[in-house]
Amino acid sequence: MSRPGKNARIALLLAAVLAAALLLTGRFLARILVIYSLPVVYTHWRLSGWLAATRAKKVFSPLFIALAVAFPASEILAHAGGPGWLKIPLRVGYLTLPFLLYLFLAVLLLDLLLAANRLLKVVAAAKLEERRWRLRRAGLAFLLAAAVVAAGVANFRILRVSAFRIAVPAGASPLKALRIVMAADFHLGDLTAPGFMAEFADKVNALKPDLLLIPGDILEGDRADAATAGFERQFARIVTRYGAYASPGNHEAHGGGPSAGFYSRARICLLRDEALAIGGLFQLVGRSDPHGGGRLPLARLLRGRSRSLPLIVLDHRPDDIAEASRCGADIQVSGHSHHGQLFPLNIITTLQYPLSWGYRKIGATHFFVTSGVQIWGPRVRTAGVSEIMLIDVDFVAGGRRAPGPVLQ
Repeated sequence: MSRPGKNARIALLLAAVLAAALLLTGRFLARILVIYSLPVVYTHWRLSGWLAATRAKKVFSPLFIALAVAFPASEILAHAGGPGWLKIPLRVGYLTLPFLLYLFLAVLLLDLLLAANRLLKVVAAAKLEERRWRLRRAGLAFLLAAAVVAAGVANFRILRVSAFRIAVPAGASPLKALRIVMAADFHLGDLTAPGFMAEFADKVNALKPDLLLIPGDILEGDRADAATAGFERQFARIVTRYGAYASPGNHEAHGGGPSAGFYSRARICLLRDEALAIGGLFQLVGRSDPHGGGRLPLARLLRGRSRSLPLIVLDHRPDDIAEASRCGADIQVSGHSHHGQLFPLNIITTLQYPLSWGYRKIGATHFFVTSGVQIWGPRVRTAGVSEIMLIDVDFVAGGRRAPGPVLQ
């Protein structure tokens, strides 16, 4: 059989393997696999052509197929549970997703350069199709992909503090200032580094916060093991003036979500579609995630409540920005987007959400969306940073709506 026919057969086999992986994974992961399956097939087709008539060609296809299925296999194993030694292959397996993404982009970039060369005739096309040049292209593609992944791993491991300062009408609150620390998307689980939560707690305590807000995705499902007990102890040693409050995220729905005991031992108050007045100083509203079902409109949560105090909303997803602004929230904190986590996926989240990462004031409402202290899946971040958000709020007189119950 001719070489093109053989490559076509291998491409079909790779597509079939990925299709089988789709049947074994959840809907969210299935969407990811649909997005990356065609680029993976394209990458295999181009690299196999570049490696033609070389010794590497004989082992390339089996190794590439193993590389392509490593990520979905890792995701299945991560949620199925297993012995501790699985952590190492899981970490490696998760890395294949960003590696394949950047291998595809490197191959695509080189193909675009080849197309430009055919038009501009800078180098003779026949020369670039010589065996040594084809091998160099393949090697360069692998080198570029590995370099970007390595940079993403290094970027993920640095936990930064992003600082902001805003002014909010005080209304009837006697407060002059409020220091808020906001963090989301911990995704605490088997792959969490042993010293991560201790580092997080130390950094938060060094900021001397009045209030800790966590808009979702603290824990991957309902877990009861030694590592989870350690997470609880680290949260519990964080010192604040007014407490720590959280709203649920979509990943906490795995396995039914963390138990009430987890939040109690971690000294975190979970607000699940609840409004709470904090000592006549300000009001908090924690919204449920739509993934869990039964999410109430914000207007209903505020029905009959006084609007004479500053209002802070915790909402895991930065979807309902218009609703929060319309209902008169002063501050909303969110996470979930991870700002795409991997370039160029941040372009998609920027188009998907009104605010994918950072700070924006819309109307009278200040919106903050964090890219997360940690991330889901591969421990690689090439878009956004691993961050704690520090929000210093100055309460100023004037400019507030008349106090009294509203939104009846």
